[in-house]
Amino acid sequence: MTALTLAVRTLGDTLGRVDRVALVTIGILVFLAIAVPGQARASVVFALDSLIFIAPFLLLSVAIAASAKASGLDQQIARVFKGNQIRVILMAAVFGALSPFCSCGVIPLIAALLAAGVPLAPVMAFWVASPIMDPEMFILTAAVLGPTFAVAKTVTALVMGMGAGFATHYLDSRGAFPQPLRGAALGGCGTSCGASPVAEVPQVAWKFWRDGGRLAVFRGEGLRTGWFLFKWLTFAFIIESLMVAYIPAETVGDWLGGGQWWSIPLSVLVGVPTYLNGYAAIPTISGLMDLGMGPGPAMAFMIAGSVTSIPAAIAVYALVKKQVFALFLVFALTGSTIAGFAFQAFMAL
Repeated sequence: MTALTLAVRTLGDTLGRVDRVALVTIGILVFLAIAVPGQARASVVFALDSLIFIAPFLLLSVAIAASAKASGLDQQIARVFKGNQIRVILMAAVFGALSPFCSCGVIPLIAALLAAGVPLAPVMAFWVASPIMDPEMFILTAAVLGPTFAVAKTVTALVMGMGAGFATHYLDSRGAFPQPLRGAALGGCGTSCGASPVAEVPQVAWKFWRDGGRLAVFRGEGLRTGWFLFKWLTFAFIIESLMVAYIPAETVGDWLGGGQWWSIPLSVLVGVPTYLNGYAAIPTISGLMDLGMGPGPAMAFMIAGSVTSIPAAIAVYALVKKQVFALFLVFALTGSTIAGFAFQAFMAL
């Protein structure tokens, strides 16, 4: 074997061990640093600010998911969610509308539930409803945008969650989604994730930290999930920073404030890739409405940005199979569009 061949193989092995997402993120930043140094600094600051803002939600959701895995609670939840699907879907949508998780923060819980064997239908109901509304967000929305907007957004969360759940149940009952998780998601989570020795114990060990094995499961699950989200969200926030830099809010207001019928579908298309954490979305929407955005486009834009975004979509795509990802986007697009037209019609009465 020549020295050149050995060097090439060594380089290939090294690159194979390097996380490709992290490598691409670093590559983008290096390119920006060379081509547009100012934007490189702005993108790094944007990504850091976004990660810091979302950190409490992510840490909470990762801790809950890891605790459920270590204690065996995930298997107990799976048993409950395998009951009457009509009742379970309704419960999941209501619980989602009351939970304080954004479109990114809900991802670890979704992974834990699916890995534990929970049917996709109630998970989808919770998944869609959760980022749209929670009690604190309701109060803030009512204070800034008015109680009518807050109530309409709450109703939308419930209706979209239930609709997504029942539609998924119909498709799943016909064998559409036999295994929703990717085999390599979260470091190898797949059909075997819910079958670890810890998870097979029927009783829930609430004080799991007293057991060395369970504590190791908690640490491993937390680190694996945390790294998965950190690398994908960092990459996604860098991409979004470029969108923010080259598509300013004033331009969005001009596009979406004309009152034409297409302003609502356009609001959805703009809102889907835009990261709108629920609380940050409120002043953003208020500012866009001051720039001329109508109530219907505002609702559609807010719902679309809440349900999904570039960061959430990228993480979801890496987590679940393509069919599930496509279905999730369909629910986000159609639900946001219908909500926008319905709210526009209501406000015109």
